[in-house]
Amino acid sequence: MSTDPLPATAPTHGERPAAFLLTGSFLAICRAPRYLEELTRRGLRILLITPSVWREQALAALREPGHPAAALADIAFVDGSVDRECSFNAGVVAAVRGWEGAYEIVGTYAAGETLVEPTGLVADALNLPSPGLRASRVCRSKYLQRLHLGEFNPYALVIPPGARAAADLAAVPYPAVVKPATRHSSSGVRTATDAAQLAELLAGYPDHETLLVEEKVAGQEFSVEALVQHGRIVWDSVTVKQTTDAHADTFVELSHTVSGAVGLDRKTLLAANKCLLHLLDFQDGMTHSEWRLDASGHPKLMEVAARTPGDGLTVLYHLATGRPVEPEIIRIALGECAEYPKATRHARQVYVEHEPGILEEVTLDWPGVTVEWAGEGDLWPQVPAGRPDDPPTLRAVFVQKEKGSYVGPLHSSEDRVANFFIDAPSSVALDELEARVRAAITVRTSPAPAGAR
Repeated sequence: MSTDPLPATAPTHGERPAAFLLTGSFLAICRAPRYLEELTRRGLRILLITPSVWREQALAALREPGHPAAALADIAFVDGSVDRECSFNAGVVAAVRGWEGAYEIVGTYAAGETLVEPTGLVADALNLPSPGLRASRVCRSKYLQRLHLGEFNPYALVIPPGARAAADLAAVPYPAVVKPATRHSSSGVRTATDAAQLAELLAGYPDHETLLVEEKVAGQEFSVEALVQHGRIVWDSVTVKQTTDAHADTFVELSHTVSGAVGLDRKTLLAANKCLLHLLDFQDGMTHSEWRLDASGHPKLMEVAARTPGDGLTVLYHLATGRPVEPEIIRIALGECAEYPKATRHARQVYVEHEPGILEEVTLDWPGVTVEWAGEGDLWPQVPAGRPDDPPTLRAVFVQKEKGSYVGPLHSSEDRVANFFIDAPSSVALDELEARVRAAITVRTSPAPAGAR
């Protein structure tokens, strides 16, 4: 890994300044400012493509002194919808074409799920490091994952738009899971316990959506994260997950634990993920795949993404290894040699469940730590990493909803209210710390008046 000082001014290619293209949610990128810091340190102009829904917030942020968005050279807003396939592609291509005369784009990265596919198309056209065309397309489509990755599939029935009435559901095993093919953040993912409930669920999705009906695999859920360069895994890690499906018909993620999987499970998952990346012909970037082990211990793929994992997983890697992962992602995107250390601590993010109602207060009884009210659209303070020999530590507590707002049942990731980050030198110490923190946090809601929901 190079430690040479990097230029303070933008390098140029001919008469055009060199630029790096970031794509994804404006808020998610600003909440992970290390991308922006790393690119600024290199003297690269930063171009951002983000869905149009972020236009008002982005323009306001540009007027705010000290906001991370000040690092951006330009922003393009593109129209599309996560429940309509390929709907963002044309807008992304148009934006890049509009910048071609002013900048030499030397790297690109999709930091969020929505724009993975068009970012891969652009990288291919510009001959830049990327996951590759197959991976960029397949990772954005749950039904294409079932086509390409059959070795790891549970039972899965694909129901195209217009085919629901004629779909043969006789072979569906119960309980079953219904998934919209292109959404993310667990949106629309539900459990059906019998044929009547399945028929009711299928009727509730928009007519234009492709749906999957799959076997619900019982057992522990995991994810595998990997940094890949030139088709070779340079680092990988297993994350243990807990979701609401243990007590509800939804699949909202409630906790992530880095370095929580050991022994045979870890070896099985890493081997399966390596095979999966080969089937995808994955070339350059970061991957996040979600798995369950069935009753026989065989890995079954829930889905795979060709981008940085969501929630606070990058924070967990920083807490567990002592180093942020974002600089290595940028190195891969620029064709530089990347490396990342193995974890020396166990780290966990926990989302605290709540009673639906009006959010009145979130309190914490913990010395030296206060609750940070980040809100739905605000930046999150940086979570400090400690040393490998630190005692078990509560690092931060965040609230991602506004005080006085209605907070409903957990149907998707956007419905969660509060979370905390902890790390410890062992898994036993981490579990003990989680129990203590849970006992110290209170999320208080009051009944919502009619019409508030």
